[in-house]
Amino acid sequence: MQNETITQAVSERYAKAVTTGEEMCCPTGYDHEELGKFIPEAVLKVSYGCGTPVGLTTVKPGETVLDIGSGGGIDCFDASRRVGSDGQVIGIDMTDEMLTLARSQAPIVASNLGYPSSNVDFRKGFADAMPVEDQCIDLIVSNCVINLAPDKLKVFREMHRVLKPGGRFTISDIVADQPIPNYMIHDKEKWGDCLSGALTLSDYWCGLRQAGFGGIHQVGFIPWRVIDGIHFLSLTLTGYKLPHASAKPSAQYATFTGPFSQVTDEHGHTFTRGIPQIIDATTEQLLMCGPYQDYFILSDNPITLTREDARWSSVLPEDTACVWEGHFALLTGPFVEASDDDDHLFSCGHAVEICSKTRKVLQSDAYHQYFAIINRAGETVTPQTSTSCSQTDGCC
Repeated sequence: MQNETITQAVSERYAKAVTTGEEMCCPTGYDHEELGKFIPEAVLKVSYGCGTPVGLTTVKPGETVLDIGSGGGIDCFDASRRVGSDGQVIGIDMTDEMLTLARSQAPIVASNLGYPSSNVDFRKGFADAMPVEDQCIDLIVSNCVINLAPDKLKVFREMHRVLKPGGRFTISDIVADQPIPNYMIHDKEKWGDCLSGALTLSDYWCGLRQAGFGGIHQVGFIPWRVIDGIHFLSLTLTGYKLPHASAKPSAQYATFTGPFSQVTDEHGHTFTRGIPQIIDATTEQLLMCGPYQDYFILSDNPITLTREDARWSSVLPEDTACVWEGHFALLTGPFVEASDDDDHLFSCGHAVEICSKTRKVLQSDAYHQYFAIINRAGETVTPQTSTSCSQTDGCC
């Protein structure tokens, strides 16, 4: 299907929704009671998405926020409240009907917030060619929109272009656990349903990396739908446009504290838990960003950890037999690869079948933020004979 055909079909679908109020792609909802205190009902009733952009909770007064696929304006108006009257919000949408609605409500929202004028600018444009200047944005949010773009890699590159060094994104989107088949890709109706355009989790994450982002990690995950054996997941990711590294690192060594036994970061460096490793300035910059900083000790001198050290982190499986229940685990970053204490090797975005014991480990407080866990068993699993937990048995 031609990209122009896809874009037209999606735009027509969302334009129609302005008048029909059709709900589209909504695994999660907004807090309409809270937002209704300053956002008109006309906006709230056409608010679509697959997750509330939690990145808005990180906004600081005076920042500039960009919403890709702003629709009726709900996320832009929420961002407007958070950045204050001195901040700026830009919303981009390709649908005239949505832009007309959002622009008409902007003065009302500004008045409700006590602002002298609206600080929200709604612009017509496309996600893969954004009408936004280079390096002017502090935070990008997007709610189930990039999924609808035919060329997502161009969208990711545009995101990197407009962000300031040190800027970040938080985007909610629908991804799949396996490639979408052609019969679904060429179904115009399913494009509007956020199905046909879904990338695999692996391709989505790798596309963001290729665009230049770092520290890409999960901040929310909800299983959504299973169609013809394909699992569609609502996933919220955060990542960073890292600032330029200094010529020399301020720290010479990094020691990984766990809970994994070994990890490979987004630059291809492998760290073994407790073993100090020499790092350069670029690696230091990566390890200082959000998802890494709590799991690495950066130091001028090498620091080796032992199991007795309070900073050592590990979660060992219970000493019980395993049961296969149909569960699969997908690593969601920030690591390219990671191994647990039972020598399971997880590659970002790729489904690995796990037994009951491993599932319990991965759902622990130390691990759960790194994984999306799905169940591919089509029916209730028949009670099984427990198996031993060993590599030779294909389990742990």
